[in-house]
Amino acid sequence: MPVVVYSKTRYTGSVSPSSLNTETVVVDMPSQSDDYMVEGYINLSALASGDQVVVREYIALDGTNYYTYATVTYSGPVSDPIVRFHTKTLPYNAKYRVTITQTAGTLRSFYYAFIQEVLGGV
Repeated sequence: MPVVVYSKTRYTGSVSPSSLNTETVVVDMPSQSDDYMVEGYINLSALASGDQVVVREYIALDGTNYYTYATVTYSGPVSDPIVRFHTKTLPYNAKYRVTITQTAGTLRSFYYAFIQEVLGGV
């Protein structure tokens, strides 16, 4: 059966942690009507000397219980500031979340852009 992109949703904006060591949600995607793909970027160019952030990806495969998929720590300034979240294909009932936690330095704002594509059959 051929597969097509049934719908596409863009998640863009900026996120600013309210205080150090507070996990802040970047994107939080709910379950969908069919299997879906997600990918995106976050720009860490605002990080300066003494700044540090932890970026986490979570997936709730059962639609309820989130588990860590990846955790990466970045210290500023970052020589390659665009972080790519490679495409993940998830079942319809799964949920996807990305968070950022600033653990040191001056609080910054970070621009992000994610795309969610819900699949469908022809």
